[in-house]
Amino acid sequence: MKKIRFGLLPRIIVAIILGVALGNVFTEAWIRPFITFNAIFSQFLGFLIPIIIVGLVTPAIAGIGKDAGKMLVATVAVAYVDTVLCGMLAYGTGSALFPSMIEGMTATATGGAQGGIEPYFTIAIPPILDVMSALVLSFIMGLGIAYGNAPVLKNGADELMGIVSKVIEKAIIPLLPPYIFGIFLNMTATGEAYSIMAVFAKIIVVIFILHILILLYQFCVAGIVAKRNPLKLLWRMLPAYFTALGTSSSAATIPVTLKQTELNGVSKDVAGFTVPLCATIHMSGSVMKITACALTICMMKGMPHDPVLYTGFIMLLSVMMVAAPGVPGGSIMAALAPLASILGFGEQDQALMIALYIAMDSFGTACNVTGDGAVAILIDKMFGKKRKQAAVAAQPVDGEA
Repeated sequence: MKKIRFGLLPRIIVAIILGVALGNVFTEAWIRPFITFNAIFSQFLGFLIPIIIVGLVTPAIAGIGKDAGKMLVATVAVAYVDTVLCGMLAYGTGSALFPSMIEGMTATATGGAQGGIEPYFTIAIPPILDVMSALVLSFIMGLGIAYGNAPVLKNGADELMGIVSKVIEKAIIPLLPPYIFGIFLNMTATGEAYSIMAVFAKIIVVIFILHILILLYQFCVAGIVAKRNPLKLLWRMLPAYFTALGTSSSAATIPVTLKQTELNGVSKDVAGFTVPLCATIHMSGSVMKITACALTICMMKGMPHDPVLYTGFIMLLSVMMVAAPGVPGGSIMAALAPLASILGFGEQDQALMIALYIAMDSFGTACNVTGDGAVAILIDKMFGKKRKQAAVAAQPVDGEA
């Protein structure tokens, strides 16, 4: 018989439901062991964050920087600018709408965090680097590998990326459900869970509307530049959207995205170049979602959320998304570094971000891959005609071998 696979999202949902349900039943003696596990796991996670940055960002930058042609530079630039703009759209929308949506919930959310149950003990696992040192080291190593002809370092970086990805896939991801269970168990016991869930039920609706608006804006820009109907262009990309919605994987959706992009009139070589690349570097939906959720938590807990702070956060977050590995929850794992270093998110805040991100993972992925089709149209408009002319000129005339 075929083995039934119980995915990460169902496990996260079950963990949240059980945490809320049992938080009303368990006494402090039953809750403290889970809080102790969470305290140790959060130390382990904090230790891993700089290693995740070095292990993932270094080979990502090395790969992008190698043989950087004009089309590669243009694709990276368009994808990065679009990702940053989507994050800023989420911040602007959230700044306007979220205060009224979370009104009356701030005091409860803030007060509950201070009255949490303490663990029996914890184990200090200090990180070997701070976040910014790890990021600067990654840039130096990545660019050095790309332009310095360092095959040994490149192999080492690739092997480190493999190790880090395995640690995320085999150690961190399987432990996330009990970790989130412990967080919601504690929050329910301290009376915080219900207010937070009530707020995010509203925020998720705003995020869903935002990701539709992002797709409309992306294809309107592509349609104007290409002088074509943007709604027809977006309509042809719907198979990729629904495939990503089902698989929650940009990589698994590449064949469908590629086919629909070519149906939108993008030349085969441009589509074959931009679609796989954008599956890694174009994370507009993910950045929008993380920004909106992070802003909500900042507002609920009275943390700073001014435009200057969030502009820096979004710009760094968009870089970190390039390094997100192809495992479930990889994007939010990469985002933990700027969440902690720039916004000052602690253990409970990070756990909430992980739970919320994974709960909406498929919608963010669908937004990412569908937007890849718009980026491909822009790149084809810039380079497609020249590449077609070059291909025609390279063909032999009659009588030539």
